[in-house]
Amino acid sequence: MSASRLPSGGSAIDRSSPIRFSFDGGTVHGFAGDTIASALLAGDVAVVGRSFKYHRPRGIWGAGVEEPNALVDVSGNVASTPNTRATTEPAHDGLVARSVNASPNALADRNAFLDRFSRFIPAAFYYKTFMWPDWHMFEPRIRAMAGLGKADADWTSPGRADQINAHCDVLVVGAGPAGLAAAKLASSSGLSVMLVDDQRTPGGSLEYRAGEIDGKPAAAWVEETVRDLVNAGHRVLPATTAFGIYDHNLVGLNQRHPDGRPDTLWRVRPRQIVLATGAIERPLPFANNDLPGIMSADAALAYLKRHAVLVGRRVVVATNNDSAYEVAGALAGAGADVTLVDVRRDGTPAIPAGVRLIAGRSVTAARGRLRVEGVALDDGTRLEADSLLVSGGWTPTIHLFCQAKGKLAWSDARAAFLPGDPVEGVAVAGAAAGAVSLTEVFASAGNAVTSPSQATPPRSTGPEATGGVVAAWPVPGSKGRIWIDYQNDVTVKDIELAARENFVSVEHLKRYTTLGMATDQGKTSNLAGLAVMAGITGRSIPEVGTTTYRPPFTPVPLASFAGARYGELMAPVRRLPLEKIHRADGAVFQEYGGWLRPAYYGGGDAERSIQDEARRARQSVALFDGSTLGKIEVMGPKAAEFVDFIYYNTMSTLKSGRCRYGFMLSENGVVFDDGILVRLDEQRFIVSCSSSHVTSVHARLEEWRQDRFGRDAVYIHNATAEMATLTVSGPNSRKLLETLQLGLSLDDADLPHMAIGHGVCAGDAVRVARVSFTGDRSYEISIRADRAEPLWQRLREAGQAFDAVVIGLEALMILRAEKGYIVIGKDTDGTTLPQDLGVEGPRAKRKTEFVGRRSLFTEEASRDNRMRLVGLTVPSGEAPLPTGAHGIERRDGKLSSLGFITSSYQSPALGRPVALGLIQRGAARHGETIEIQHLGKVRHATISAPCAFDPEGGRLDA
Repeated sequence: MSASRLPSGGSAIDRSSPIRFSFDGGTVHGFAGDTIASALLAGDVAVVGRSFKYHRPRGIWGAGVEEPNALVDVSGNVASTPNTRATTEPAHDGLVARSVNASPNALADRNAFLDRFSRFIPAAFYYKTFMWPDWHMFEPRIRAMAGLGKADADWTSPGRADQINAHCDVLVVGAGPAGLAAAKLASSSGLSVMLVDDQRTPGGSLEYRAGEIDGKPAAAWVEETVRDLVNAGHRVLPATTAFGIYDHNLVGLNQRHPDGRPDTLWRVRPRQIVLATGAIERPLPFANNDLPGIMSADAALAYLKRHAVLVGRRVVVATNNDSAYEVAGALAGAGADVTLVDVRRDGTPAIPAGVRLIAGRSVTAARGRLRVEGVALDDGTRLEADSLLVSGGWTPTIHLFCQAKGKLAWSDARAAFLPGDPVEGVAVAGAAAGAVSLTEVFASAGNAVTSPSQATPPRSTGPEATGGVVAAWPVPGSKGRIWIDYQNDVTVKDIELAARENFVSVEHLKRYTTLGMATDQGKTSNLAGLAVMAGITGRSIPEVGTTTYRPPFTPVPLASFAGARYGELMAPVRRLPLEKIHRADGAVFQEYGGWLRPAYYGGGDAERSIQDEARRARQSVALFDGSTLGKIEVMGPKAAEFVDFIYYNTMSTLKSGRCRYGFMLSENGVVFDDGILVRLDEQRFIVSCSSSHVTSVHARLEEWRQDRFGRDAVYIHNATAEMATLTVSGPNSRKLLETLQLGLSLDDADLPHMAIGHGVCAGDAVRVARVSFTGDRSYEISIRADRAEPLWQRLREAGQAFDAVVIGLEALMILRAEKGYIVIGKDTDGTTLPQDLGVEGPRAKRKTEFVGRRSLFTEEASRDNRMRLVGLTVPSGEAPLPTGAHGIERRDGKLSSLGFITSSYQSPALGRPVALGLIQRGAARHGETIEIQHLGKVRHATISAPCAFDPEGGRLDA
């Protein structure tokens, strides 16, 4: 290849603003408006990267997001970013770019020797090669070689990325001819329009391909259309990629800013989506089709027209369709010696001036080592060339359509998948719908916009392409190495190997060969790979099928997804209404589940203070701030049906004014949360969930409400922040509460355990729930958060007569562990089912549906050696067991884990340690002594019931 910058031209560059940057240590010159790729081409830099597996030299292939080869790490005076596509990254003065997967650089990669051993490392070789004698012998080195770019060790946060929520009537994705026409028609109908395009300037192919629209040059029509849209108040966002369509046609956009600011994430909910995303040019199959200097014909035209870069002086253009003829003519007009090789013998367009046409022939091989030096044809002809441009047809960009659950239909006429049956709210226009000529493009745009307008689509008034194409797919058994996936080094022979080993399913093919798993997601390779598998197995391409299209369409910076959510904005500290009061009382605060809460009071020795609080709480009365407990209201005519579905336990039988303990399960049957459900009346419940799960439980309730119930049936309101909850617990709790004269009876007959009552404190309404997390008689008093302070002061003052103690969360953890009460996420893990916690009843008796029900009857759920909740005791005088220590047994001379310790404390009430754990077959092993290992030390513990203190439960009514 002998590329160069032409002395004039280039619609995208500003020759009055020269720039200079470095690539792999060398200096590259360019102009403002260049991309890294266009500047490298202008400087005749042929090798810009190395392939992932074999480290073969790679040159620039495309001009946009489809680029599989030219990945660079950028730094310098721009944000340090690994694995950036050189074809989309603007070149800046002072920028530093380095090729990826190459050492020391792309041109002289010391790992290039791997290509010599390619026959020994075909597709999936690692699955077979590194199993013996032990995978771990090879793992460190393989992991060191994996990956492409290098993250900057000194990288700091790029700063806050904005996130914007937007609505519009019509969102048009793609500002090429189809997108501009659709946006113009929608605007004429009085609809609000949002037009986005991943290029820095609108126009799409009109920026470099010939066209005349409504009697105007294409560039003038583009400028006028965009100006009219902006003046009419519509949003036009260049350098913005629609990366995904999600449920209910939510569209994710990532907007890049030319001034270096962090990208902006847009969440757009339009009434209608028009996908005018264009099409991607495919390679042609021939031996050595990955050499630097082989590139997309359309990309070469874009570089010529937009950047004044002539990609070669002796150029061969190989094609199977009409679109390459314009490319050949333009290159010849720019001074290149151009030979056009068309696989079609008949039906070709007029030969452009200055172009030599060889019809009915195809390229069989490219010659050269580090760059193209010549081309071999199927008739034995050899052509000298420094650049080989290929056009193997066009693949419509239908990723977003498929993400919207659209189905595809195969078109023999276009040799491509096209959008199939319509998707509600989504229309496809232009090349993405298979249109070729501007007349077809504008007609499809008119059909895509649903509006009452009488406006007509634009008219093409210039010469048009006809779009004839003859499929040219890779042929199994061909000589030489024909590359399908450039980045991941997948060849036709790799696909043949996959077929021989019966990996013929398209999803298996993808994972076995890594076809389409590179950073370009197979934009240029997937269809060719499907064609090879079709040829091998005797199926058609649509019978082979496609893999699943998943967002994002292009990489999106993590900073965009994070937005302002970092530091405390990522995990904001939630605070108690009475934080200042607790601090004044000497509370030592720690973070628990996102809440800043008192761990203990008084300072000094923490362990001594915690033990003293737990001891005094059992002796008299304890005061505890439980305001973090969830208070999520569920209301509506179907509220009882809803809570039955949400909870593992049956809750609809609960009487008004009563409470019931229950579990919520995930869909896989795992215990998600536990807590108390309060029934206020027939249509109103309060979900009192775990403090750390309030947000997730609220989201879960909303998710299932939206999925199965309407707002007219169930309404959910999170009142956690509105109400404070103050707990009084211990033998003297009732006596203390009676001194407050709340105006409700505290007699056991009127307010038994698991019941609620309503009263008034100093004019403020209070709700009193008689529930316990300590095992002693307890009352939880809920009051408006802004009125909690007077109530707390009254409790403190009245408590002095009963030697009341204020306790922190650490003492509470001891009290609940003594009783065997669990904390979800601490005494459970991601596999714990309700039967593992000893709650079998609903699983065996419930007939109605509830979340997770089916998962409780799987083979895995029915294993008899599942880990079950148990208590563990140690000999008198020993220290508490370490939390996280494993119970072990020896099998065939090897140690095996029986489970682990989840909670462990010194109990002041019992004068000995108590512990909870999950142990295999634990419920059937009470009384058995097992070994406990932690950090190489082995101890012994006896399995017991989880409840170690007051197992009869008499203190609840004491």
